[in-house]
Amino acid sequence: MHKSLGYKVTNGIIYTALGLIGLITLLPFLYVIVVSFTDPSEYLRKSLIIIPEKWSLSSYKYILSTPMFMRSLGVSGFLAVVGSAIGIIVTSALAYALSRRRFFGKKFFLVAILMTMLFNPGMIPNFLLVESLGLIDTVWSLILPAITSAWYVFLMRNFYQELPEELEEAAKIDGCNDIGVFFRIMFPISMPAVAAFGLFFAVGFWNTYFNGVLYINSDELRPMQVVLQMMLIQASTNIADPSVAAMLQSEQMLPPETIKMAAVVVASLPIIMVYPFLQKYFVKGMLVGSVKG
Repeated sequence: MHKSLGYKVTNGIIYTALGLIGLITLLPFLYVIVVSFTDPSEYLRKSLIIIPEKWSLSSYKYILSTPMFMRSLGVSGFLAVVGSAIGIIVTSALAYALSRRRFFGKKFFLVAILMTMLFNPGMIPNFLLVESLGLIDTVWSLILPAITSAWYVFLMRNFYQELPEELEEAAKIDGCNDIGVFFRIMFPISMPAVAAFGLFFAVGFWNTYFNGVLYINSDELRPMQVVLQMMLIQASTNIADPSVAAMLQSEQMLPPETIKMAAVVVASLPIIMVYPFLQKYFVKGMLVGSVKG
């Protein structure tokens, strides 16, 4: 098909504008990376650094040698792995049960789940519930309140409703019960959706912050985002906090900005590394249960 000159010019303008917008969007991220690798002495001499003359890993060595930050990485990693696994199983099982026609009380549970989307009880009732369950200052206080989402349940339910009922009938003829049908047939088929939602769960648990502030009192159980925020506040305002002051004292007297930038890179790197491997599941996983017809 022959393309006119006006069409080519219009496309050129659009691509150029999109490229500039993309470059402007990437500049803050590039600046964070550059500053995190900049030698501390050079950073103190210059007000703006585009390409450092001397690269250094001192900020990363300092952060990775900080016991509290390393413990927080372990806590966040545990939340991302264990929380995501439990969340996927609970969400998928609940969605599959609600997609079956013969499920007793189906309408009641659907309305109850829908009400959680429309009305949020608020911070204080949630805190009282977690406290009454004896979960305060435990890692489960960061997992159980975020174990599933009504939106994810409805999307997964639509996905299971689109699967042919003959699959379930054939599995039951071969001797499977409802649990066997779910784990042996339905769950493996739903892997594209599971992978997409699994990454959403992982990102949510990895970035846990507010629940960590509300429910966690021990330094050993604080997630990474809470510790990172403490480091940022301490580096910016020099507020005396015994639990954080020890983290920011270094014999090399590193600039607070390089420490903050390195902490941001360390916190973001695991999710950035996982994302490309699951990206191919996003469109298929999210759209396959969103439209029913």
